[in-house]
Amino acid sequence: MDINSAGAGDASSSTPSSALTQLTASASRSFQHFLDKTTPYLLCRWIAFFFIAVLYVVRVYLVEGFYVVSYALGIYILNLLIGFLSPQVDPELQDLSDGPTLPTRETDEFRPFVRRLPEFKFWYSITKAFCIAFVLTFFSAFDVPVFWPILLFYWVVLFTLTMRRQIRHMLKYKYLPFSFGKQRYDGKKEAPSESEDLLP
Repeated sequence: MDINSAGAGDASSSTPSSALTQLTASASRSFQHFLDKTTPYLLCRWIAFFFIAVLYVVRVYLVEGFYVVSYALGIYILNLLIGFLSPQVDPELQDLSDGPTLPTRETDEFRPFVRRLPEFKFWYSITKAFCIAFVLTFFSAFDVPVFWPILLFYWVVLFTLTMRRQIRHMLKYKYLPFSFGKQRYDGKKEAPSESEDLLP
């Protein structure tokens, strides 16, 4: 009798945890499915982000605080921006024997720019960061008193130095962090036929 009751007790105690695990997995799958469906809607996604960003800015302005949270958010955004503007393989560290490099002459084969941080991951990370920062503004423990102009000045200096280094890197290795589709040829060059265009 005791053995049966003990077994029943074990089964009942394991049921809530397994149900919670299934519920968490189901919610995770549903959220991932929602994210996958939003992938093609670039403009809508960025409009939603700007709406969340404006909400955060208005919230910080009204409460007149949480400047340390905003500073940490700015540093994180700067880090994401560098990943978004950088190539997947850094030409400075790339071994030439590994394979093809970025085109440096007009006659080189056109290759679209491949980012270290893809656009969708950039959007998702920056949106999630603003949402977390917005939630933190409702907890007074994160409202550390600080002289905000110093933080703003330091962030502007850091942003300027970082972007100057990134632009120098772009000029040195002659790449642009944006691709506008397949390269078009003018009348002097032979345009590829339709059959050649379909080749991978």
